[in-house]
Formats: sequence, structure tokens, C-alpha cells
Amino acid sequence: MIELQGIARRYPAGGQTLSALDGIDLVIGQGESVAITGPSGSGKSTLLSILGCLDRPSAGRYLLDGIDIACLDDRTLSGVRNRRIGFVFQSFHLLPRLTVLENVLLPLRFVREGLDFDGKARALELLHSVGLGQKLNQRPGELSGGQMQRVAIARALVLRPALLLADEPTGNLDSRSAADILALFEEVHAQGQTVVMVTHDTDLAERLPRQVRLIDGRVVDDRRQ
Repeated sequence: MIELQGIARRYPAGGQTLSALDGIDLVIGQGESVAITGPSGSGKSTLLSILGCLDRPSAGRYLLDGIDIACLDDRTLSGVRNRRIGFVFQSFHLLPRLTVLENVLLPLRFVREGLDFDGKARALELLHSVGLGQKLNQRPGELSGGQMQRVAIARALVLRPALLLADEPTGNLDSRSAADILALFEEVHAQGQTVVMVTHDTDLAERLPRQVRLIDGRVVDDRRQ
């Protein structure tokens, strides 16, 4: 599903060049569940941004389902992000003025072509499945951290993306909420979706079938359980 060939990402910094990624070669198959680990500054979040088509590499090729992302214009790339990729962030990124249900329905506003399923019914189904069926009309400020992350996961899944990306999704949660969120990701993976999760938590990473470790923008370890 994902093939990275010599991916580099460089940024200008104070008259010098900062290398966040340095020649990443990586293949992730359809239906895999992968943890991206490494110390702070190793390039984990930069790699996730490139996988999610939020950023473009400075060098190298990114093939998603065999399509070279560099060949897509911004409009097409926006459609790929919305329909093919779901994002879950550490800080949730829920809109405080919208209800739980409205937050989950938000991605539907950006769909340019007709859906082959009932979007609202899908949102309701997801919210019930994550235990929030009784909180549809509440707002994020009325929820716990674990509940907000469940809303974020439901929003990421509402368009049935083939690829789910998560950046430290349990970083702001207590251990019990973190365990619940991981169980949700395991359920998503069991349903056949590809899951890529950035985490600094080695215990969490060990629960995923594959771990890819970065140091200084390079892959230093890639192992399967």
C-alpha cells in the first residue's frame, strides 16, 4: 500500500539546512499495523505528515497504492487525504463549538463526489461503537480526554479510509483511557484497515505487530512480532 524510496525532508534553519528525514526506504502492506518509534527529534511526526500527504518530501518517491504522490496536484491530493486517509492527533483537534456528532460529520462537508453510504448513519454507528451514543449533543469541553479521543477516532473513520494514521494518540491520556484507545485501534486493524501509529511509548509499540524505529531521520530497526 505504501512504498517510500529514499525519502528525505530538509528545512532551512538559520542559514543552514536541517535534515528531518534522511533517505527513508519503507514498505507497508495493506492491512498492516505498524508502530513508528524513536526519540524526540528522530523524524517520526515528519514521516507521518508525509505519509498523510500533509507535507511533501524534499527528495525521494512516495507511492500510495502504486500512485506517485508527487504527480498529484493540490486538489487531487486534498481528495486523497479526505477519502483515503484518516488522521488521529494527540491533541484531538475537535471544534469546541460543534457537538460530538457534528465533529464526526465534519469530513463529509469536504466530499466532492457522492458517497455510496449514509454518512450520518455511519457517524452514529461509530459513536455508538466507541461508547458515546449517549453524548451526541454534548460539546468537547464536556468530555474527558479519553472520550474526546474516541470522538477523534470516530471522525477519522467516518469516510471509511483505507489508511489510519495516529500521532501519539494516547500521549494525553491516563493509562486506563490509553488502554481503551489502543483496543479501538486493534479492532480497526482486525477489520482490515492499515494502521500506522507514531508513539514514544515502547510498551504500546510492543503491542503492535510491527515496529519501525527512527534515529536522526533514518530507519535503524524494522521488526515484526
